[in-house]
Amino acid sequence: MIFLFLFPGYLFINLYIVLRLLHWFKSIWSRFGGRVFCAVIAFVYFTLALSPILAFVLPRNAITILIRRLSTYWMGILLYGFSALLIVDLIRLIISRTRLKLTPLFSRPAAVAIGAVALISAGTVCLYGAYHARQIKTTEYSITVDKQADGMTELNAVLIADTHMGYAIGRDHIAQMVDKINSCEPDIVIFAGDIFDNSVAGLDYPDELAALFRSIRTKYGVWATYGNHDIDEQILMGFTFNWSGSPPNDSRMKAFCEQANINLLCDEVTLIDDKFYLVGRRDGEKPGTADGSRLTPSELTRKLDLTKPVFFIAHEPSELQETANAGADIDFSGHTHDGQLFPLTVITNIIWENPCGLLKKDAMTSVVTSGVGVFGPFMRVGTDAEICNIHISFAG
Repeated sequence: MIFLFLFPGYLFINLYIVLRLLHWFKSIWSRFGGRVFCAVIAFVYFTLALSPILAFVLPRNAITILIRRLSTYWMGILLYGFSALLIVDLIRLIISRTRLKLTPLFSRPAAVAIGAVALISAGTVCLYGAYHARQIKTTEYSITVDKQADGMTELNAVLIADTHMGYAIGRDHIAQMVDKINSCEPDIVIFAGDIFDNSVAGLDYPDELAALFRSIRTKYGVWATYGNHDIDEQILMGFTFNWSGSPPNDSRMKAFCEQANINLLCDEVTLIDDKFYLVGRRDGEKPGTADGSRLTPSELTRKLDLTKPVFFIAHEPSELQETANAGADIDFSGHTHDGQLFPLTVITNIIWENPCGLLKKDAMTSVVTSGVGVFGPFMRVGTDAEICNIHISFAG
């Protein structure tokens, strides 16, 4: 519903950009102002601008899959293209009110040069963002838990989240992730949600993806909870179109996880080797239950032996104090992407108590990863794709 209200503004922004682009071309060469050339540029531009919508409404086939993959870059291109144009126009507006308006800065060659700089700058940022999003790094953390774990002195855990497997994230990215996980030689892998990108149908070669997950070498296995995108619902440019509230979890996603040896914990607790508890909490935004409910942290730990280490897996790093009060020692989360794209990266601290990294909350440590994959544009600017290798020591 929100998208329908914002769509006119989206069209206006794109109309503004294409008009300024045509004006720039005309400044380069007057013949670029011809009707045929302008029509071609406008057609190509609006094909790109409407690619997310075309991919949304057209039936699934090879062409729409190509359009959908193209659309995964478009919103990033729009963000940085519009930003560059806006900066240029604001500077020109300010200068136009000074004596500098009579200088060569307002000449036709200057307009061509400034437009080229803006275009190249935006293009460079987009290319960097697309490349950087594909480079998964390993972030190392050390945490001490003031409890005993039945004779075990340390645990090597790898935290992953936000793979968003679908039309954008496929085999190559997951294969790189698995290689990096195995190089850490983990005792356990924690998967903090958003396994899928709102659709099982968007998976390319699901059998091969499942085989990649099965190739993860770990003593205690891969344990996961669902995130807000592990729901089968239509999504367009970040907005969902589900008129009946939050839908329940999709049985096909569960079947994939079983095939991939991913153990799901959805408001469930398991005791690993009689040494430590794993508590998987349902997502607050999309819990995946028929009535939209989920258990509280205290309800999940009520019957546990809290002298043993308790590790929560919660997709969103919210209700940290409640989780700490319930006896958790570590809360593993993702969801934030650490902003994913500048300038969103500078406001994550306003939205989240712990947007990325470590945060001590009484006796509990919150660990938030910026995630492996992407949501929306297949770009990362100002943040990293990562797995977290967490060395846990038991000091009790």
